[in-house]
Amino acid sequence: MIHGALLIALAALLWATTGIVAKFLFTGTELEAITLGFLRLAVALPFFWLLMRREQRRLKQANPGKHTAGSSLRQLGLKALLPLAALGLFQAFYQGSYLLAVDLTGAGIATLIALCLPPVLVAILAAPLLGEKPGLLTILALLAAIAGTGMLVLSDMDTSGKLRLAGILMALLAAVVYTGFTLTSRYSSAGTPVFTTAFICFTTAALILLPVVGFSGGFNGLDTLGVGDWLMVAYIGVVPTCIGYVSFFTGMKTTPATLSSIIVTLEPLFVALLAWLFLGEILGPIGIAGALILTAAVIVASRFGSKPGASPQAGTDADD
Repeated sequence: MIHGALLIALAALLWATTGIVAKFLFTGTELEAITLGFLRLAVALPFFWLLMRREQRRLKQANPGKHTAGSSLRQLGLKALLPLAALGLFQAFYQGSYLLAVDLTGAGIATLIALCLPPVLVAILAAPLLGEKPGLLTILALLAAIAGTGMLVLSDMDTSGKLRLAGILMALLAAVVYTGFTLTSRYSSAGTPVFTTAFICFTTAALILLPVVGFSGGFNGLDTLGVGDWLMVAYIGVVPTCIGYVSFFTGMKTTPATLSSIIVTLEPLFVALLAWLFLGEILGPIGIAGALILTAAVIVASRFGSKPGASPQAGTDADD
């Protein structure tokens, strides 16, 4: 179990580097956030296709002569594809809103808001939508999350000297979109294998973002990218997206779901630390207190707000 927990912690660390590298790109080039979101998916897709093919071969070998769900894309019916397409839609909006929040504010505060609020929101919204009744601790976790977010905003105003409202709103939008992604994952009962789900989800998201980037002139900033910048784009697509995803699911095989959900909350804290080390972003005493309160709220929501049987796909793409 220790090995699995370390792999999940590694995934959280790799995911945390996304916002840091993205901030370097936004600062040094004219690359737009939505364009980076598309490029990240485009780079990752071939790797997820290979992982999906490997997964499908293993399913066929394990169940020879049987039509196992997800053992071939052609075997997926409309009932299975629609939730996966919905996940892709949420993923497309999340990529754009999260990276834009990083661009408009800082990597630390954007990630703390975008990734810490969803587990708490899911625990609350699961009651009317999925029939999962929240307890008193879950409600208190929501209030703590709101307080922690408010403290982060106050800290950001203090350190930046102004209210970066657009970036805060984008981070909140990313949190809401990711909440929808998680709830859709829970609602879906198609039983589609992990990497087949990831490939279809990311393909759908890339197809949605492509015309948006094209019509908005997002590709115009590509001529400002040097070799080092393209290497950073490739890094975001391969390391936090692909390797982080594989590490997470490998660790999940031997780690209890509750423990894994708590370990994943290290990601925003990793981002805050890396943003301080590499970007000079300082939260300040109020911000640090807000981050700790927000993280505690996530742990409580993950521990007491999730019910057995929830989809393991829920909360997997914090990769932001």
